[in-house]
Amino acid sequence: MSAPDWIALDWGTTHLRGWAMRRDGTVIEERGSPKGMGTLAPDGFEPALREMCGDWLDGDPVPIIACGMVGAKQGWVEAAYASVPCPPLSGALTAAPGRLDAWIIPGLSQSGPADVMRGEETQVAGFLALNPGWDGVLCLPGSHSKWAHLSAGEVVSFRSFMTGELYAALSQHSVLRHSVQGDGWDEAAFDDGVAETLSRPERLASALFTIRAADLLEGRDSAAARARLSGLLIGAELAAAKPYWLGQQIGVIGAGGLAGLYVRALGAQGAPATQANATAVTLAGLTAAWKQRTQA
Repeated sequence: MSAPDWIALDWGTTHLRGWAMRRDGTVIEERGSPKGMGTLAPDGFEPALREMCGDWLDGDPVPIIACGMVGAKQGWVEAAYASVPCPPLSGALTAAPGRLDAWIIPGLSQSGPADVMRGEETQVAGFLALNPGWDGVLCLPGSHSKWAHLSAGEVVSFRSFMTGELYAALSQHSVLRHSVQGDGWDEAAFDDGVAETLSRPERLASALFTIRAADLLEGRDSAAARARLSGLLIGAELAAAKPYWLGQQIGVIGAGGLAGLYVRALGAQGAPATQANATAVTLAGLTAAWKQRTQA
């Protein structure tokens, strides 16, 4: 393989993904590693990167652009947040310590209400690079889902929701774990759950226990229980995020799975959303950051 012109990294808490890149944004090769930020001490990042990249780093120094939790306080080096309203890539890149030509994209912060994002700003930048002039609201589902209001190329404001983390905690560490194990999915149960908490979010805590009660009294199957749990939580999120998405152009970033559930739930409310591939927008955002770095 010929040497890359630069290297793109998406370095999260649990995984590292890397791409050997051409100047025009073309991918030469993709690699992955289980050595996410959560498994490494600050002095372990460079060795982990060298272990994964190997021959990509042979020869002349190769510029590296990284996004994600690699720039957190517990990461390789802290990349300070840029405050909204601002363009998603408005902050200066932070140089990583060590012998590599590595640079980390800063996250975004908001003071009122207090909120932060790290990694999602690169996806927002990539979405805007692929959709020039787009104004509206982006939903970025995940452990901590984000809703970002975009206008004139800037992130005006955003809100985070711990929906994914709540699903994991409830399905693995609460009484509901006895009812939601197994595979399968019940779309009707998901739709009913979304409708219930979207219209009455204050009933969420009570509605959650009905999952266990229905299992005990009616033998409700796990597919319906799992789908209802997801629907109740996403419905409550949509209710809280309604000021963001109501009457707006909406984009949802993610491939299938979770992102598809958000698109389905929004569509049921007469709010159609465009779904964008997460890898594609991440690479587009990293490419935009690399171009900014080379032109600085």
